Amino acid sequence: MSQDTNYIPHWHRAWLYILLALLLAFLAAPIFVVIPVSFSNTSTLQFPPESLSLQWYVRLFSSARWQSSAYNSMLAALLTVCCTIPLGIMAAYGLNSIRTGLGKFISATLMLPLIVPLILVAIGIYFLYARLGLINTMVGLVAAHTMYTLPLAITMIAAGLRRFDRNQEMVARSLGANRLKAFMTVTLPQIKFSVMSAGFLTFIASFDEVVIALFISGGSNATLPRQMFNQLRNSIDPTIAAISTLLIALALIVFAAMQFLKSNEA
Repeated sequence: MSQDTNYIPHWHRAWLYILLALLLAFLAAPIFVVIPVSFSNTSTLQFPPESLSLQWYVRLFSSARWQSSAYNSMLAALLTVCCTIPLGIMAAYGLNSIRTGLGKFISATLMLPLIVPLILVAIGIYFLYARLGLINTMVGLVAAHTMYTLPLAITMIAAGLRRFDRNQEMVARSLGANRLKAFMTVTLPQIKFSVMSAGFLTFIASFDEVVIALFISGGSNATLPRQMFNQLRNSIDPTIAAISTLLIALALIVFAAMQFLKSNEA
């Protein structure tokens, strides 16, 4: 039996495994610090904690201010998903049909929120909203987050459309289905994983967004990340660590849901 001459023994790649382990440890280090701190029994951030306690989670769930901010973030994220995904589907489908230079120009324009520094986008939105009277409103926040998350949704949905055979849709249309019905019954079911993944990513991006929220949300419409930022400016207590732990758990749940959908699709 001949041996593959291109085979590299694992011990020859030991340095690569060590480098990868160090990189993963570096990326995960903040998580392994924040989570224990959230269970501390002291009134300051202390790692490792002297003893464990749930007092900061009790304080979090008993605070009307934190509950209101969490509700605002959840509502804004859900409304952003409801606005972004339909727009992202239409934009990705249209761009997938345009093969000319105009399509590339439109695609590049839609990607601008990802290219321009977010702080500049937030400043521009602030001055625009100041004229329109949309500062500290849920409508304004959802509109801004939709603009921010739309490029992400378009990118993910467009990737699904590129793997889809358009001839199947053309066959449905040749059998009498109009363009909308052919898309809904043939195309959309086959790119559903990309659409749902875009929805999950949009939700997390909107829920965690802080820069735009600092400029245009406040008062009764303050989001959770903005409230966390304000709290950090005034004082630092383990309540912030408790919120961060819950946000980490939320991100892991969303990631697990995406992997579950992907495995079912496969």
